[in-house]
Amino acid sequence: MVRFGGVPMANESSEDPTLERTFRGHKDAVTCCAFNPNMKQLITSSNDNSLMIWNFKPQMRAYRFTGHKDAVTTVAYNPTGGSIASGSKDCTIRLWTPSVVGLYTPKVLKAHSACVRSVEFSENGESLVSASDDKTIKLWSARDGKFLSTLTGHTNWVKCASFSPESNAAVSASDDKTVRLWDVKAGRCVYVIDDHFSAVNSCKFHPDGTCIASAGDDCVVQLWDVRSKKLVQHYDGAHGARVNSVSFHPSGNFLLTSSDDGSIKVWDLREGQLFYTLNGHEGAVLNAEFSPAGDYFASGGNDDQVMVWKTNFDRVLGDYSGGENKPPAIEPASKSAPGGKENAGEGIIPVPSPQKKPASASASGGKKPSTAPARSVSTPQKTPPRVRTKAPAPAAAASPLPQPASPLPQPPAAPEHPSAPPMPDAPPVTAIDDAVTSTLGHIVGQLDVLTQTMQLLEERLSMNEDKVNRMVNIIGAAAARSTAAAEEQEAQAAK
Repeated sequence: MVRFGGVPMANESSEDPTLERTFRGHKDAVTCCAFNPNMKQLITSSNDNSLMIWNFKPQMRAYRFTGHKDAVTTVAYNPTGGSIASGSKDCTIRLWTPSVVGLYTPKVLKAHSACVRSVEFSENGESLVSASDDKTIKLWSARDGKFLSTLTGHTNWVKCASFSPESNAAVSASDDKTVRLWDVKAGRCVYVIDDHFSAVNSCKFHPDGTCIASAGDDCVVQLWDVRSKKLVQHYDGAHGARVNSVSFHPSGNFLLTSSDDGSIKVWDLREGQLFYTLNGHEGAVLNAEFSPAGDYFASGGNDDQVMVWKTNFDRVLGDYSGGENKPPAIEPASKSAPGGKENAGEGIIPVPSPQKKPASASASGGKKPSTAPARSVSTPQKTPPRVRTKAPAPAAAASPLPQPASPLPQPPAAPEHPSAPPMPDAPPVTAIDDAVTSTLGHIVGQLDVLTQTMQLLEERLSMNEDKVNRMVNIIGAAAARSTAAAEEQEAQAAK
């Protein structure tokens, strides 16, 4: 593949992400997405007060689950696949148990006094953490829904809370502009990150537990080393509007972000730069999440749509399988869904499986470009691929993630996540002459240099304009004082 700066990586090949499925059925914005660990289903939450389970087999219908009295803001699958948790503006958490026909009547957890913004299971599936507008984080037993403890310290709404891979620590993000690291067992805050300038909307632990990522209304994405408490990567102006979610690829080499600017971005953490920009949604993208194996990711937004993307670019990882030799999951929606029987049970409504339709995935979509170099995707379906060109130099503000100075204790081995088999082969990419590739890469690089130069000149002109205005004000004030003094002297002379 051709990487940023035009440097080919030896023995590596990569394809662009492709849009595999589009699901339509929600009647309002889609707030959260979560993959079933068996990779047969995707569950989503929405402001229409419902959850929907989408089956990846086109012949199977989707189902809507009702019960919450207000918008459902978050949803999570237990890594063991035994239960589903959802949180809502009705101040409740509901634990749903999957069954053959759908979901059993949920267990309602009531402890928060305001909107529940985030729920997440621990990696071992034994605990549940929730974040709320009541400024607290609460811990629950995932097995029976028993309330365990409350973590307090934030001074404003808590937007997100997430467990570490070992489940002994948690991280939270809040409208008070801070990210807090918690010792779950001790129930206390061990470190506060206050480097953001606006509300922080999302935070997640790196798969190896050594770093955390955070993003918020200031359009900034940051990565912090939890051992040294140092900032290791900083992406200023990562998006053109507030960033709503972050999600690590299971390999730890990529970070997925979504934003109100309507884009999804993939960041290469090894190189410390932007890797892809995806524009498929019409309006804000509220959530984007990798599958457990990382070979797919899903997104939802204000256009009421759910999109499932094939990762493809993770094939450059020589030591990461990306879901090979695992049970089937996603199939192209090429057939109409047959009529289905209504499920028995209150709050379970079958809906027709939507057909696969093309969706725009342009490189820019007319949005404000990021200050970091971008690699764009414009193939929402299995369309003939465009030739990729060399991209600008990497962003100077970000550096590759540091490696541990000494071997760290490894977390318990997680159960193997099933995933989908390879989709039908896409048409082969037409080879392009090396000289043309080099020329195009040089042109792009020069354009980037010109853009940065113009930005610098504009900043300097603004600074000079401010200085001139200050000098004019100073001279004007001095002239006014001089005039007043002269008039006073004339008045005294007249007397």
